[in-house]
Amino acid sequence: MEELISMPNHSLIAQSLHCAEAKVNTNGDGFGIGWYGHKPEPGLYRDTQPAWGDENLLSITKHLKSSLFFAHVRASTGTATSRSNCHPFAVGKWMFMHNGQIGGYDDIRRQIEGMISDDFYRYRQGTTDSEALFLAMMSHGLDVDPVGAVQQVLTKTLEIMRCNDVIAPLRVAMALTDGERLYAVRCSSDKIVPSLYYRLHNSNLSVVSEPLEKGGQGWYEVPCGHIMIYGGDNAPCFIPLDIPEEFCKVA
Repeated sequence: MEELISMPNHSLIAQSLHCAEAKVNTNGDGFGIGWYGHKPEPGLYRDTQPAWGDENLLSITKHLKSSLFFAHVRASTGTATSRSNCHPFAVGKWMFMHNGQIGGYDDIRRQIEGMISDDFYRYRQGTTDSEALFLAMMSHGLDVDPVGAVQQVLTKTLEIMRCNDVIAPLRVAMALTDGERLYAVRCSSDKIVPSLYYRLHNSNLSVVSEPLEKGGQGWYEVPCGHIMIYGGDNAPCFIPLDIPEEFCKVA
């Protein structure tokens, strides 16, 4: 893991100290990694320390190898700095992480959580809007129809915001996986779209918020308003999201 998390000159740990394209410059409200090994369910390691100050993270990434893993550094949008609020989140074989926000979340939190079925609400450990989106997608058939679940939950979230006259935007750059296929989504209800890039090299796909090397050669933006799907094929495929047109704006 260190080849992506700590070694590049603009690695994830370097980005936790200084981002170039994020809404905030520093992501110091915790971090997390999740990976798949010999079991269907992913392993997780999350903590509230800044990623740049955790020696355990550096040690672990030197030894861990995985064919599919997530890594995330957090900048809170208002919820507490706690381990349960650190990404990635996992339920069964599924894993999820998110950069962005649900505008006006404090005012509509109960309605957002209302999209979560009783079967999945028992997995609710934290207080973030990101975890709520994930559990809502699980509740809307993520295991059967990932694209449909993503589209339904994003559309319903936007409807809830509209009905409550929320002016702040819904911004999404997120990744989901079942351990076999990777899904990445990028969209926003305003013109400030969270950054999301990908690079394919020898059938190895990397998806990042910012290129891992200064200069960014060889990296391409995930198209706004699309879901990218990759399962080890020659190239990822991109499917336009069937969501309201104003939710696909480009910066």
